[in-house]
Amino acid sequence: MLVQKRNSDINQNNASVSTIKLKVKYGTCYHEIRISSHASFGELKKMLAEPTGLHPQDQKLFFKKKERDSKSYLDLARVKDGSKMVLIEDIDSRERRRLETIKLANRERNSKCLAEIKVEVDKLAKQVAALEESASTGGIVSEMDVGNWTDNLMRILIKLDDIVAEGDLKLQQREQVRSVRKLIESLDTRKMPKSIPQKNEDKQKIHLGVKKSTAILQKNMESSAEQVAKQPLTQSESVVVTTKWEVFD
Repeated sequence: MLVQKRNSDINQNNASVSTIKLKVKYGTCYHEIRISSHASFGELKKMLAEPTGLHPQDQKLFFKKKERDSKSYLDLARVKDGSKMVLIEDIDSRERRRLETIKLANRERNSKCLAEIKVEVDKLAKQVAALEESASTGGIVSEMDVGNWTDNLMRILIKLDDIVAEGDLKLQQREQVRSVRKLIESLDTRKMPKSIPQKNEDKQKIHLGVKKSTAILQKNMESSAEQVAKQPLTQSESVVVTTKWEVFD
């Protein structure tokens, strides 16, 4: 593998570094650039960025019909005063750089969003911890507070679900989701009123009372029916059975 090496003795042997003028064609335009003969093609690309509007990474420089690497030097490539070059746009590099820029912007936005969510979750975690401590000492738990905190945590879960993170940010996202779900579960246990067992006992008592009353009523009805059956029929209450049928025209 050949590696270009710059010898510092060159500048020592030449009191002044020569400046050369290059003519670079881009599209239908020509750009004249004055640059040191010992400069690299990468430095030339930086100088061409302003007049052409192309990012140095999106440039392809051709000298003598051969693309030149940004790290190679003009003098070693035999570039002289008055030499001509051709510049074209590297479409693939431009797209890669654009995607990388978008990816970096998304990462910064997600990182900021996760940081804000963490602050909010930590604040709610302190409030839930205070609620747990108050409840353990017999304090009154406000159902409205529990409902509001639960709603806030559910909204945070929706925010976390909308984040498309990668790498370490993905791990942070999962950790925040676990923390939020744990807080929601803790609040759910506080939504169960303490009076529910007493209400269940009352319902059982009412059920037993109704059942008992129904049994007594049924017994009374059976007793009344027996008494009626034992009483003899009076003459007006006697039933006459006849086999004579009335015929209708």
